Amino acid sequence: MAGLATTKMSSKGQVVIPEEIRKRLGLKAGSQFVVVGEKDTVILKAISPPSIEEFDDLIAEARRQGRLGGMKRSDITAAIAKARGRR
Repeated sequence: MAGLATTKMSSKGQVVIPEEIRKRLGLKAGSQFVVVGEKDTVILKAISPPSIEEFDDLIAEARRQGRLGGMKRSDITAAIAKARGRR
């Protein structure tokens, strides 16, 4: 299996990702991960915020879905006011 390595967990719960794997995956200090644990398996999945282009695509899709669902701007304004406690 490519990228196989062993590591240990510190008393603070910290785990070091071996250097060769960090370099190969382009991981840097501050990289963020989703952590999934099930039985004796732990999976770290690197995540990153969407680019501006990806974010624009997400917003466009949300607007499209809102229109298809019959949502209006006034519905959104009302939902925001309700969430903020302004009714």
